[in-house]
Amino acid sequence: MANTRGALVDSTFTLVRLIIGLLFACHGAQKLFGVLGGTAQLGHTKMTIAAIIEFGGGLLIAFGLFTRIAAFIASGEMAFAYFTVHAPHGFWPIINKGELAVAYCFFFLFVAAYGAGPYSLDRLLRRKG
Repeated sequence: MANTRGALVDSTFTLVRLIIGLLFACHGAQKLFGVLGGTAQLGHTKMTIAAIIEFGGGLLIAFGLFTRIAAFIASGEMAFAYFTVHAPHGFWPIINKGELAVAYCFFFLFVAAYGAGPYSLDRLLRRKG
């Protein structure tokens, strides 16, 4: 029973990491390429940096490559976004529309601490090295 539970946890975490990483990458794709209903926002340095972190970091997190550092940077970017974009409109995330930034921030902070898990490119590369 314990092995089954561990396998379910590993598989579920991998699926969640993949989906959230890809969703985050979509935010970056909107800003970088103007796709998925977004507009390219490369005229502002902060937005360009955010777009690169979101697109590149989202893909790295999704596939589990350099996961801890990518997740740490993504978490910091979301904290920065929350305090610079959302917090000026009110303290509570539900009021200032910052729930997604907070959720991404804390999920990525968890991933930075936990790692990519067993089903990841990080683990695959570590076995071969």
